[in-house]
Amino acid sequence: MGSKYTKRFTEEFKRDAIALVDSSGKTVTAVARDLGISSESLRGWYRRAKADRGEGAPGELTTAEREELRRLRRQNIEQTKTIEVLRKAAVFFAKESDR
Repeated sequence: MGSKYTKRFTEEFKRDAIALVDSSGKTVTAVARDLGISSESLRGWYRRAKADRGEGAPGELTTAEREELRRLRRQNIEQTKTIEVLRKAAVFFAKESDR
């Protein structure tokens, strides 16, 4: 069973680890073992870095695209809530004007 504590690594550490995978010729698992980190973490960082360089799988989003999608989804939720409030207000005022 995994630990409840999640280590946070700096962007510099992540960049250096990815560069080590690229330059050493070792596998992601071997580099992760040498650094004492989870191979899944390093694999995710490496996959994301490849996508950001345009070398990812077809349809894979870059970090910038992922951030924009997250922002647009939040904006969509807010606009949906606003529309619902306005719809309820329109119904309320329509009933009030009928009296």
